[in-house]
Amino acid sequence: MTEITDIMMTMEYGPAPDNADAAFAWLDAHGRTFGHFISGAWTQPAHLFATHNPATGEPLAEVSAGTPEDVDAAVAAARAAFPAWAALSGYKRARYLRALAKAVGKKARLFALLETLDNGRPITESLGGEIPSVVRYFDYFAGWAQLVGHAFPDRVAYGVCGQIIPWNFPTSMLAWKIAPALAAGNTVVLKPAELTPLTALLFAEICTEIGLPKGVINIVTGAGETGAALVAHDDVDKIAFTGSTEVGRDIRARTAGSGKGLSLELGGKSAFIVFEDADIDSAVDTLVESIFFDQGQICSASSRLLVHEAIANDFLARLKRRMNGLRVGDPMDASTDIGAMIAPSEVDRVSAMLDQGEAEGGRRYEAEIVLPNRGAFFKPTLVTDVAPTHTLVREEIFGPVLVAMSFRTPDEAVALANNTRYGLAANVWSENVNLVLDMAPKLKAGVVWINGSNMFDAAAGFGGYRESGFGRDGGRECLGGYLKPAFEQKLEKAPAVPAAPISSSGDVVKAVAAARKVSGWAGTSGAARAASLYRLGEGLEQRRAEFIGRLVSCGASPSEAEREVEATIERLFAFAGWADKNEGVVHDVPRRATVMAINEPIGVIGIAAPDEAPLLGAVSLLAPAIARGNTIVLIPSESNPAPMADFAQIVETAGLPGGVVNIVAGDSVALSEKLARHDGVDGLWFCGSAEAGAEMERLSIHNLKQVWTTRGLRFDWFDKPALEGDYFLLKATQVKNIWIPYGA
Repeated sequence: MTEITDIMMTMEYGPAPDNADAAFAWLDAHGRTFGHFISGAWTQPAHLFATHNPATGEPLAEVSAGTPEDVDAAVAAARAAFPAWAALSGYKRARYLRALAKAVGKKARLFALLETLDNGRPITESLGGEIPSVVRYFDYFAGWAQLVGHAFPDRVAYGVCGQIIPWNFPTSMLAWKIAPALAAGNTVVLKPAELTPLTALLFAEICTEIGLPKGVINIVTGAGETGAALVAHDDVDKIAFTGSTEVGRDIRARTAGSGKGLSLELGGKSAFIVFEDADIDSAVDTLVESIFFDQGQICSASSRLLVHEAIANDFLARLKRRMNGLRVGDPMDASTDIGAMIAPSEVDRVSAMLDQGEAEGGRRYEAEIVLPNRGAFFKPTLVTDVAPTHTLVREEIFGPVLVAMSFRTPDEAVALANNTRYGLAANVWSENVNLVLDMAPKLKAGVVWINGSNMFDAAAGFGGYRESGFGRDGGRECLGGYLKPAFEQKLEKAPAVPAAPISSSGDVVKAVAAARKVSGWAGTSGAARAASLYRLGEGLEQRRAEFIGRLVSCGASPSEAEREVEATIERLFAFAGWADKNEGVVHDVPRRATVMAINEPIGVIGIAAPDEAPLLGAVSLLAPAIARGNTIVLIPSESNPAPMADFAQIVETAGLPGGVVNIVAGDSVALSEKLARHDGVDGLWFCGSAEAGAEMERLSIHNLKQVWTTRGLRFDWFDKPALEGDYFLLKATQVKNIWIPYGA
């Protein structure tokens, strides 16, 4: 007989299987066959496909594959419901969101069982993290529903939001998307992943139970074709997508020129940086949780270990011992650490990547455990002896695989961490508070966790830089993404302007290189940037008469020229004022942690200025970008470039570092196309025709740079309320959330 003292010595634990009967009973009550949820009712099931339990391979239910006609019906229902929902008071929208939170909470166990059956994650993860997150999101955004008019007085809801979510977090992602959209006054058409649709269908049932108005939430199941139909639909006003970078690029291309709002939360290759003074055991435990959580099928997984060379051998030895103690098996067993991957095809894909990694020289270590004899299971794996150029280091694996490298200095750690096209998350482990707070701003990632990992909350934004996408889930910044400036609704189509006979184009490559060299500008204080903008305004004031004369020579009347120069000086002073006041915030999260949301620059922004108001239009774009610490490659008005050529002289005498502002005159469309294609450009603002703007968006998909265009609309560059506020400041900013836990 095993003695308690023996158990305490080995810390072995026995099986603790859960019972999924309640989930099977719910499936049976629906005949294990589902239609779509449109306008508050279920459609007749059609074009059925099966969803399977990845732990056993057994079918769970059949769901309908949405056709373009199904998407049409769902969008029409959402459109019909939008006016009344948007007009509903924030208080009443809040009551509905609270009701959804309560209803999910009441059925938390059923949701968790379905999630585990459909997704393969351990039941402890579903019950302990996934479903409570759903309740928290609806509760949090219920509060925002009542406050949105006060916090965003000049914004309005987009309208109909098309939302596409992945299979790795099917229930929480539903809440991450639906809750802020509804709080802002939008209506929704949601497409869950074809591999994990069941909890979304249970959620649809809850919408009916709480009496949510018909058409406010519509759920259409299906594969990629269904999502493509939703993305392309002319009556969808915003697309919110979480998934792979490849599909994100495709969505960006499909929405180019449409004017649709777009947020993309995409792939990642997150670094887990461990310094020699770190608490090694805590770091090992957290790393194991981060990379092997949800079988490594998480975009923010800490898939790249960077450990200081002084502790590397010790750290890896402890890590291997910890890996060997993990339990991989039945997800319905509460003693299971790692469940099943989503499908056998994913097991094959990850295996093939590991084979390639070994062929490139990587050394594979697999946990010394036995896998179940059926189901999509995979051993936790560590790969060492890799270099930054190796495939396993560069590419997202999306499985329980960790690659490890060492470093010597903090600068080397930063260089290795940032040596990726992604920028979703990063982790820093050290007991030196000065070191971690110095590191966090240097890491090119939307989220940085200090001495922790995979901390999320509805109050704190989550999203990436670079090819990890743009936009945020969670927090005030997420809610703002479901609202658009009210003044945009009144814009009219701009008249066509004949192109000037320009045959030469400036050297964009040299300009971008100069802009990228000014690495210290982003870290310059807001006060210093404000001083630079004030000097630009004062320099223009001193040469007021000269610039008035220049604008008159370009065709403006004396009174028009004087008005434009005065407005330009005022615009520079306005953004000088904003430079040290567009501050970050500290998020209030319900745990022992401080979350600092820091506003950071986009990077290098290419700007194609408008033809109208050639001085004011260019400066209205230039000033907010400078205020936020970006560097600029500016293409002045094609028909009237002279005013900005003169303004370049003021830039030279204003004390800005060389390379912050680079002006390249020439064919606006041709030069903008070069900027759109350039990997060294992080954002592009284009003023011009709708057709040319759409092409800029399409040409930018390779590195997913953030693009804004006028879409051929006439902007009033003299409109102070619209253009002296945060309209362009927000487009010049990306938010980094830094999680700092505290307490013993």
